[in-house]
Order: sequence, then structure tokens, then C-alpha cells
Amino acid sequence: MEQLLTAKVAEHLYWLGRYLERVESILMETVATFDEIIDVDKSAGKKLFKRLEVEIKYKNANEFLYEAVLGEHEANIYTMLGYVRENAIVSRAYIDLNAFGSIVELYEVLKQANNDHLDIDCAFLDKLSSRVSEIWGELSRKQERNISDYFIRLGKLVEKVDVHLRLKRDKSFSLVVMEEIDNIVLQLNPDAEFVPHAQRESYDTILNSINAKINKIIVEQ
Repeated sequence: MEQLLTAKVAEHLYWLGRYLERVESILMETVATFDEIIDVDKSAGKKLFKRLEVEIKYKNANEFLYEAVLGEHEANIYTMLGYVRENAIVSRAYIDLNAFGSIVELYEVLKQANNDHLDIDCAFLDKLSSRVSEIWGELSRKQERNISDYFIRLGKLVEKVDVHLRLKRDKSFSLVVMEEIDNIVLQLNPDAEFVPHAQRESYDTILNSINAKINKIIVEQ
């Protein structure tokens, strides 16, 4: 795991992981919510994005898909993937070459879709999800882990907890993921000390604790 990283590179690797996980999570939630809009609750899409602190408008399920992917707001998948690309460019020397190429290629697909005002359907979202899964595979296929890989992994796990709590899901899952976060933090900083968390604690308390750990590690790189 011997590898020297600047704080800047470590931060970009971390946010690469976070934004890529966010893209994957929003894609999954969007497909599930599309079905809910059709079958159960027409306002389900608005409720989903409100939990992500975004207000969206749509007239039907198909318009919801377009808003989720290319809508004019900061939580759309196109914007999130742009952030993945930006962080990958800065840290490209530390990530798999194929993964970097796949990130750039996928961003160009969405850029073209945005320029062409493409109609978005579930088949398009399935293709995006498959490509994101492939990128994760390319990022994690090495037999030996470097420090850079752990920062990407941390980003993925922290975002997983963040989204899970924002969507008001079972906290027990988040606490299990936090155990893995703590294990990685310990590998990067053996002197780190942790305060255990319980399900009764608030979203803000849990996320603030995680962010404090991450910031301490990145600053000390």
C-alpha cells in the first residue's frame, strides 16, 4: 500500500468515489421512482429529489426521467458525472487507465444526449447503470490495493451512507457501512480514535463524525 499522495490528489480521489456512487444511487432510485410514479404516486419523484434538497417539476413519468438525468438542477446525473470526470482528470495518474477512459466516454454520451435534447427512457438509464458498474469494476480489479484505492473506496462508502440516511432508510445498514469506513480510516491512520454510533443518533451527527475523520486523514496526507 506504499504510495505518496498530496492532500489535493487524495481529496479528488475521495470525491471521485463519492460522485460516482451518487450517480449510481440516483440512477437506481430514479428507475424505482419511475415505476412508483406510474403505479402508485405521481408526486414520488418530487419527494425523492426533495430529500436531495432539490425541487423539480414534471408532468408525467417520462418527464421525470428527463429531469433526473438532464434537468436544470445540481442533482441531475449529467452534472454529477461531470464532477466525476473533473476529479478523474486531476487524479488520472492514480486510477486505472481503462476506468479513466470509461468515465470520459460516459460523460460524452450524456453531453451528446443533453445537446440533442434526447428523450430519456428506462433503457437509456439501464445502459448508464451498466457502464457505471463497469467503471467500478475497472477501479477495483487490482489485486494489490494502493492508498489511492482506499480513498476512492472511502468516497463510495461515505456517499452510500449519506444517500441512505437522506432517503430515510434503515439506519442499521448505515452503521454497518460505517464499520467498514472506520476500518479503512484505521489503515490510513492507525492513531485514529472513534466514537461508536447508535441508531438513535441524527443524520447530521453521523455524517459530521464521518466527515471529521475523512478531513483529518486528507489533511495529514
